[in-house]
Amino acid sequence: MREFGESAVEIPMTFFAERPAALEPTAPAQKGRFHAMAKPIGSTCNIDCTYCYYLHKEHLLEQHRGRRMEPTMLERYIRQYIEAQNGNEVIFSWQGGEPTMLGLDFFRDIVEIQKRYLPAGRRIANDLQTNGTLLDDAWCAFLKEHDFLVGVSIDGPRELHDAMRVDRKGQPTFDKVMRGIALLRKHGVSFNTLTVVNRINAKRPLDVYRFLRNELGSTYIQFIPCVEPKDFRSVAPQHWPADSQPRLGTSAAKPGNEDSVVTDWSVDPDDWGYFLSRTFDEWLKKDAGRVLVNLFETAVVQTMGRPAQTCITAEFCGKALAIEHDGEVYSCDHYVYPAYALGNIRDTHIGEMAFSARQQAFGYAKRDSLPEYCRQCKHLKLCWGECPKNRFISSPDGEPGLNYLCSGIRKFHDHAGPALRQMAASST
Repeated sequence: MREFGESAVEIPMTFFAERPAALEPTAPAQKGRFHAMAKPIGSTCNIDCTYCYYLHKEHLLEQHRGRRMEPTMLERYIRQYIEAQNGNEVIFSWQGGEPTMLGLDFFRDIVEIQKRYLPAGRRIANDLQTNGTLLDDAWCAFLKEHDFLVGVSIDGPRELHDAMRVDRKGQPTFDKVMRGIALLRKHGVSFNTLTVVNRINAKRPLDVYRFLRNELGSTYIQFIPCVEPKDFRSVAPQHWPADSQPRLGTSAAKPGNEDSVVTDWSVDPDDWGYFLSRTFDEWLKKDAGRVLVNLFETAVVQTMGRPAQTCITAEFCGKALAIEHDGEVYSCDHYVYPAYALGNIRDTHIGEMAFSARQQAFGYAKRDSLPEYCRQCKHLKLCWGECPKNRFISSPDGEPGLNYLCSGIRKFHDHAGPALRQMAASST
């Protein structure tokens, strides 16, 4: 995520007039459950994380600083999203960039618009992903009043967090994040933590986990592996030449080497396996059933033969769209590239795009494009090739499309498998 330094909040936010619209798209006949990650401020952010996968969208999508979702577009999105859902609960997710830069009035408008379009007998839930640096008493009072679930991005104790998460001047952000978390606690706001596991903090798994558990009191922890090909700013996933995909275990398939295909900050795949295994042991010994860790919870239920709780470990994907501030919809938050644009909600209802043939093909491709090396793996039904955005290396026999994290994922499941099976058996 990105920052404009200490004067960031003073940059004026500008609305841009929409082109005249024809008749508003009507709700599709088909409704279902899907999720959209809304980015009403685009890539605009107030910090400048080394590993951010989104800040380059400013140039790729020709975004301009200070843009935000225009009021008519915001209302259109909220109305269409509610219309397209058939569950009793409609979950809105707000991200960026840094969404708190939009200001409280923007989010007050969100709540009022949601009330206006909410059908009887249904409820709305909101979650907000933030770096936490701009939170104050007014923000936290609002979040508590309207029952927002807040995700706070923090990468561990001070030295590990500040290694990558710095402001536009290269200054650390740890103290500001901790101040924001203290305010969330003060106001009784429910919050989760999201930790990006990168090349540095992956080597200190217990320091990271114990800090999140003991110092922050986080009872829902998300671990996200940092994986970015060197050309991620310009080349969309699945657009890599087959002959550019190094074989599993070679120097080019690991960070820090001259011939590496990934950025220096990407997690080493074997370190990812080490990180998961060590934190799993700690979690199993002390915290199972009390602290929820996204990747461990889904590993347990999938070992029981139940559906995955995360898209990255599911057999199929495609039920998690992304919508930018201009109304453009993309197949996934990690696929916000022109090649994966599905259309604009000015012209096509978001429900039509969510269940379109093109998006369904995108979702089924997660399984159908797996290399034979994956299909023969004993952990297949716990992994399903992880996220397709990370499938840019080749198998030992040279078949392209293998996940960069494969060796680490295998090590984790080899290590945790006996305990997972025991937990699954005791739950039946």
